[in-house]
Amino acid sequence: MITVLIVDDEAAIRRFLRLSLAAEGFAVLEVATVHEALTLCRQQHPQLVVLDLGLPDGDGSQVLSAIRRDHDWPVLVLSVREDEAEKVRLLDAGANDYMTKPFGIQEFMARVRVLLRQQLRLAQGGQLRFASSDLELDLPSQTLRHQGRDIRLSKKEFAFLLELLRHPGQVLTQQQLLVAVWGPSHKDDNHYLRIVVANLRRKLGDDAEQPALIETLPGIGYRFMG
Repeated sequence: MITVLIVDDEAAIRRFLRLSLAAEGFAVLEVATVHEALTLCRQQHPQLVVLDLGLPDGDGSQVLSAIRRDHDWPVLVLSVREDEAEKVRLLDAGANDYMTKPFGIQEFMARVRVLLRQQLRLAQGGQLRFASSDLELDLPSQTLRHQGRDIRLSKKEFAFLLELLRHPGQVLTQQQLLVAVWGPSHKDDNHYLRIVVANLRRKLGDDAEQPALIETLPGIGYRFMG
């Protein structure tokens, strides 16, 4: 059974999330403070953490930092803070996703499922497969096969797609992607991303208005949805 840790100082929200997660078969732990969260993380090792930021004894980002020092558990931030810069800061610090309160429970559960999916695996022969989207990346030859078709990609298109596939369901910020694909000297060249994403959408048949593969979060970054 997958264990989810809820860190939120509002009892009503904890109860709401606990009931929703339990109904889907998750085991749920809940705490209200930074101290309790850090203690429980050391003792229980949850598979996913749902994290509020405004806690009575500190900021939730302290919990995120502590988790990222030792673990790669998915962390979904829930917060009333809507500032775009704050979202980017937390995603750069290691959060996998960010939802602003108030939120719909159906979207919340969908994001939890995405974060927990383990469809990505490195297969024999250096092939990277993402089963639900019928994507197969061959690392040695840097080629892509999608829905039975061989698709030619530029080196940057391949590197961008590979970076997304390595973090399925996770929001990667523009700066994270620019540094990973083009290098630190290009961390502010956001137009590179727009060009590569447009080319990938065209080659993969992914509608920008209703994407099935690459989701754009304006001003923040991108997520592989497959």
